[in-house]
Amino acid sequence: MPSTSMTKNAATVDDDVIDLGALLATLWRKKLWIVASVFLFTFIGAFYAYGIATPKYRATSVILLEASGEQLLDLGAVLPSLGTDSEAINTEVEVLKSRRLLERVVTTANLIEDPEFNGALKPLGLKANIKNFITGQEREAPTRDQQLTSVINAMLDRMSVRNVPNTYVLQVTVETEDPHKSVMLADTMAEQYILYQMDVKFEATKDASEWLTSRVADLKAELEQAEARVSEFSTNSEVVSIETVQALERQLKEQRDRLVTMRISLENDAARLVRLTTAAHESADAKLEAADDPRLTTIYRENGEAEAFDMRYAQLLTQASVQVQRTQAQVESLEASIKTREADIARQSDELIQLQQLTREAEASRLLYEYFLSRLKETSAQEGIQQADSRILSNAVLPNEPSEPRKSLILAMSIILGAMVGSGLVLLWEMRQNGYRLASDLEAETGLPVMGQIPLLPTSNRREGLEYLAEKPASAAAEAIRNLRTSVLLSGLDEAPKVIMSTSSLPGEGKTTVSFALAQNLVGLGKKVLLVEGDIRRLVFAQYLDVKDAKGLMSVLSGDISLEEAVIHDPILGADILASEPSNVNAADIVSSQRFADFIQAARDTYDMVIIDTPPVLVVPDARVIAQHVDVVLFAVLWDSTSKTQVRDALHMFETVGVKVSGLVLNQIDPKGMKQYGYGESYGAYGSYGAKYYTE
Repeated sequence: MPSTSMTKNAATVDDDVIDLGALLATLWRKKLWIVASVFLFTFIGAFYAYGIATPKYRATSVILLEASGEQLLDLGAVLPSLGTDSEAINTEVEVLKSRRLLERVVTTANLIEDPEFNGALKPLGLKANIKNFITGQEREAPTRDQQLTSVINAMLDRMSVRNVPNTYVLQVTVETEDPHKSVMLADTMAEQYILYQMDVKFEATKDASEWLTSRVADLKAELEQAEARVSEFSTNSEVVSIETVQALERQLKEQRDRLVTMRISLENDAARLVRLTTAAHESADAKLEAADDPRLTTIYRENGEAEAFDMRYAQLLTQASVQVQRTQAQVESLEASIKTREADIARQSDELIQLQQLTREAEASRLLYEYFLSRLKETSAQEGIQQADSRILSNAVLPNEPSEPRKSLILAMSIILGAMVGSGLVLLWEMRQNGYRLASDLEAETGLPVMGQIPLLPTSNRREGLEYLAEKPASAAAEAIRNLRTSVLLSGLDEAPKVIMSTSSLPGEGKTTVSFALAQNLVGLGKKVLLVEGDIRRLVFAQYLDVKDAKGLMSVLSGDISLEEAVIHDPILGADILASEPSNVNAADIVSSQRFADFIQAARDTYDMVIIDTPPVLVVPDARVIAQHVDVVLFAVLWDSTSKTQVRDALHMFETVGVKVSGLVLNQIDPKGMKQYGYGESYGAYGSYGAKYYTE
């Protein structure tokens, strides 16, 4: 047989695994609960759908966006057309839901006077009346702006806009309590959207015209100023054109070329003068060579070196000197003329650059002025012929039936919700159950056999329970006690046990009733039975026997009276009963004493069967001490009450002292409760005559 610790580890592992079969079985057992939940929620859903919910009607207008953006005039720079990308279409969807557009719709449809949209027109509800009564304050009337804001919010809640995928079509849907109102508002939305587009374009055109008019006037003034500067500069400047400057540059080049030539001539003339001057004091041949003059050579040949020769040489020398002076004067004149011409060219070049710059500025001003003037004319022409970027493709159609509430959907959702809530409650109830309902579960959890399954006795007190078992030996309870008796008697390997101990985890689990019933049943076999009240701390035997101040266990242990004198013989029970009496001595010390061990041995020798009713294990240690002297330890577990933790802890306490629990008793099983949990077929014999016997 597996130990409790091994069973505990196995249970811990099993807790992490969801048993789908057990889950479905639990739901099936509680199917009536789930069905009741489904019926309840279906009734609530039907009551809401057919009795409470206000019918609402939905109408849809269809708008086509003119994605081509064709205009009567080409005004792309002033009024760009609607784009064809998804961002532009999504933008138009948001425009349809904008508060500015909805304000136009609210104003046009006069929704501020409609109680469906303006909550201020509705009578106060119960909550508001109670609040006003408690505070003693009346509701302040909202302002016009507050009402407008509230109506716009209500309109936003009752409308929707969607773009038909892969198209330029927008659907505007409005849902109200009146079908005609829904149609009117849907069409009004579409119409106001188109008018809003045109108004926006008109305002844009108007603003553009005003700005362009102002800009054209400024540009005209700038153009006039630029042209005036060009004219003034041309008047005060000597430069006529770039060709004049180029002609001056050509003249300057010619003068520079002449200057080079003149400087060469000056060098030649100066060199001749130097030669003539040097040769004047030399021989005639040197003079002839320096003068290189044919006439002087002729004179020298005819007259020799005579006066005519000298006069001619002097004349040549004078001519050479004059030529040098003349050439020098020409060089200086050319240099002065070149400097003057260079200054004129530089001045006229600067003036030409300034003139060109002023001319360009004037031309730019002219082009800009002409461009804006052209735009102004186009914009002025567009003011009266604006064209919207969309048009109504289809007007709203009057709905034949309400769109809400969707009764079939509400009923379907109610059924599903009822099934979910019912299943959830069933599973929650099962999760709360921490006790044992089936003997198989108790055996699987503890690893110990269940020797008896005792149903709940249909009596109001302990004494009546004994009388019930005595008067109805064929009842299901009596049959269950006989099954327990059989299991106990067969639990011994070589011989039948003689001393039996009954205990439990906590008080109130019916262990004392089990002890009395087992003693009564053993007497029926002709056994001589002694029932001992081993729970010295909590004396309950008097409630079964209706005796007071009787000598009992404490007197026997102290030697005041003998066992034969102390026992009580009850005619209904048929067994000898040794009750106990109050004592100042600690109960654990009493049952641990040698006198108590001797008493057990004496009872074993005197009686065929000895049954000891002991205290709960988790409350006091008495049961663990008494268990050292018995043959069979019966452990009572209250049906669907004693928690699994309490059972495990109690059994573990027996293990710590080396005591093995012989068997378990699943006690006080409620047949009605078993049927509610779905175990009625397994435990049907508890509710009828014992036609079916309970076996291990």
